[in-house]
Amino acid sequence: MDPLSQNVRIAVIGAGAMGAGIAQVAAQAGHPVLLLDNRPGAAAQAIAAIDQRLGQRVLKGKLEQSALEAIRQRLQPAQNLEQLADSDLIIEAIAEQLPAKQQLFAELEALCRADCILASNTSSLSITAMAAGLRHPQRLLGLHFFNPAPVMALVEVVHGLASDPALAQCLYRTMSRWGKHPVHTRSTPGFIVNRVARPFYGESLRLLQEGAGDCATLDALLREAGGFAMGAFELTDLIGQDINYAVTCSVHAAYYGDPRFQPSLIQKELVDAGYLGRKTGRGFYAYAEDAPRPAAARLSSDSAVAHCVLEGDLGWAAPLVQRLEAHGVQVIRRDGRGLLRVGEAILMPSDGRLAGQRARDEGLGNNLVLLDLALDYRQASRLAISCPSAIAPQALDQAVALLQRAGLQVSRLSDTPALAVLRTVAMLANEAADAVLQGVASAADIDLAMRSGVNYPLGPLAWADRLGLEPLLKVLEHLQGAYGEERYRPSLLLRRYAAQGRGFHDCA
Repeated sequence: MDPLSQNVRIAVIGAGAMGAGIAQVAAQAGHPVLLLDNRPGAAAQAIAAIDQRLGQRVLKGKLEQSALEAIRQRLQPAQNLEQLADSDLIIEAIAEQLPAKQQLFAELEALCRADCILASNTSSLSITAMAAGLRHPQRLLGLHFFNPAPVMALVEVVHGLASDPALAQCLYRTMSRWGKHPVHTRSTPGFIVNRVARPFYGESLRLLQEGAGDCATLDALLREAGGFAMGAFELTDLIGQDINYAVTCSVHAAYYGDPRFQPSLIQKELVDAGYLGRKTGRGFYAYAEDAPRPAAARLSSDSAVAHCVLEGDLGWAAPLVQRLEAHGVQVIRRDGRGLLRVGEAILMPSDGRLAGQRARDEGLGNNLVLLDLALDYRQASRLAISCPSAIAPQALDQAVALLQRAGLQVSRLSDTPALAVLRTVAMLANEAADAVLQGVASAADIDLAMRSGVNYPLGPLAWADRLGLEPLLKVLEHLQGAYGEERYRPSLLLRRYAAQGRGFHDCA
């Protein structure tokens, strides 16, 4: 089905930040737009604010004055629902309350033309439940924009059980015409982003609760090794601890208490205390003007390292060897099982086991140092390590000196399974794999959603393909073995594809 033409009227109900942003996007795409809010004067105020924001773009030379005037003429406030009767697409962006949305859509169905498409901007509520009371539930879909709507590219096109696939395709193509990156998703709890992203927060929260590292160090590792724009603690402070915690609780409840989505007691305590992040001046971090920002933990060494021995292949950490050589370290190559030797220390990329357990399992002694995952070992500025508690101080110093020679800052975590970045990426990929398995969305749409919606450096499934599904499966199996919890159970689809030697994007 073709996208909506530019001359059709769009109506947006709700003039808060999301509704006003959606109205701006539609008007910028060339549509006449009506904006309605039940608060007197709110729609007109929102349009004035849009005009002011776009005026700033004109002053900066990013928008022509003629374009601003055209957008201004296309945006009009509405006084009541009746004025929306001739609209071709109505998008609601009111409060996240299912009964209120159901009532609104029932009123709209009675008022509007039979060919008017109805859409909800809900971030978490069921489109199926929203449409259940309608005479024509097939006309209702979800259009989940991300805040701020004029800036964020992603739009989740959400299909309820009764939604018309042709209308879903029409909205998908319309969002593309609006300059967005649309993805198709079934109406399941959290859709794509709010479901697949849960491990990004959950694993850092668990590592903090277990004392594996502090907030500043764990955040720095996700940024400086993992390539994420922000770590979990600074991101939840930005989102609002209350909002992030509520979404986690909602998804956890919707999946009948699945332990993969278990909320964190540490986050609950922040919410109970009113430490909600930036908006209250305090969350995991303090935001007063004079508040010091804690530094990430870092080991340092004064030792000089001239060479190391590479035995075999380091797998996904192989680019680290290139980095060592580029920094003047002589690398002596031998056959072996995939490790680096420097002095008394043995360095290996983590496979998800505890360092102490792996040392015992493989007869490596106590001087084993495990390396965390990095998005690009050649570009990372920081790397996490872990080791058995009984490691010789000299061996630890030699390992740090080697990594330091390559220009890496080294942060030691306690002996914890899969460290920080590897654990987070493995769990993100695992959740994404289950979403594919359950028909929530395609692998391509999930990866696009996570890149466009939450700015991940790679889609979780593309990252899984890069690392290899078989070694990633072993990481998850070792995590589950260490904890003995269903939280870390590998997805059946990940097992299936690993057994077939296929990648997620090979099978898209």
